Amino acid sequence: MFINNIGPWGLLLIGVVILVMFGRGKVAGLMGEVGKGITAFKRGVKDGAEELENQSDDTVASATARDVTPETPRDNPSDRA
Repeated sequence: MFINNIGPWGLLLIGVVILVMFGRGKVAGLMGEVGKGITAFKRGVKDGAEELENQSDDTVASATARDVTPETPRDNPSDRA
C-alpha cells in the first residue's frame, strides 16, 4: 500500500536518512558485504548445476541395478522378551 506511493523524492529522503543514521563507511561496508553474498550465491548455483550435470552423466554411465538387500536380517526388538 505505502510502497506504491513512494516516488523518487521519497527514495532520496530515505537514502539521506540512512546515511545520516549509519554513516557513509558503514553503508559502504554493508553494500560490499551484500555484493560478496550475491557473488557467492551465484557461484554456488553454478557449482550446483555443474555437480548435477556430472552426477547425471555418472548415473547414465552406471545404469546397472545392484542388489542392496542386507545379508542377515535385523534383530526385531519385540523378539527379545
